[in-house]
Amino acid sequence: MKTFYLTDAGKVRSHNEDSVIITKNQDGDYLMAVADGMGGHSAGEVASSITISHISKSFNESFSKMEKAKAVDWLRKIVTEINELIFSYVDGHPESKGMGTTLVVAIVTKEYILIGNIGDSSGFVVKNDKLHKVTYDHTLVNLLLKAGELTEEEAKDHPKKNVLMKALGANNPIDIDIFDCDMDISSILLCSDGLTSLLEREQIEKVLLSDLEIEDKVIKLIRKSNNRGGMDNISIAYMELTESGD
Repeated sequence: MKTFYLTDAGKVRSHNEDSVIITKNQDGDYLMAVADGMGGHSAGEVASSITISHISKSFNESFSKMEKAKAVDWLRKIVTEINELIFSYVDGHPESKGMGTTLVVAIVTKEYILIGNIGDSSGFVVKNDKLHKVTYDHTLVNLLLKAGELTEEEAKDHPKKNVLMKALGANNPIDIDIFDCDMDISSILLCSDGLTSLLEREQIEKVLLSDLEIEDKVIKLIRKSNNRGGMDNISIAYMELTESGD
């Protein structure tokens, strides 16, 4: 496996409220995660940081030789714990009321690949030289789209396209969508909407399929987003699955 992750504040925001991690446990399993925080007084930063530190610590301490069904249960349990941690932080810090975070996460083992999400951070896979979106954004616009009240074109520039219907710290109880991925894929991309709101899928695909080194692909995607205005923080976790399975 080759992995690389990076986060960037973008061109407009004064600070970065995203958090990102890729970690490998003692069994050689991987966890990738991106959290896009929201809320005033730097509270979004706190929410995303709580999320990434708890999920990565738990993965390294308690995720070991799990079959797929157990891994799904583990992920649901960890998300519930994170939600409780965020709510309890707000209880002790009233000024941070309203803080929350998205989460997109991938668990990669030799037997299976799971991708889960809450909110509008996205999970993609590359298969047969095509980029496919795995996750479904929990946004008001997506809800309206599904109900047939908006067209794809109307959805693209809708004034409420960033309104989330689901986020950690905003819903209690919380549930995570979990997708069982095909093992026959060449790479996995997790990102915050700072990337997907500025680059079309074809533009992202072109960079990922290029001959650049893995680090340069991620850096190029962030640079392209910033060149288009960099209106938001941009975070990427990227993995290339190599033939040797190392």
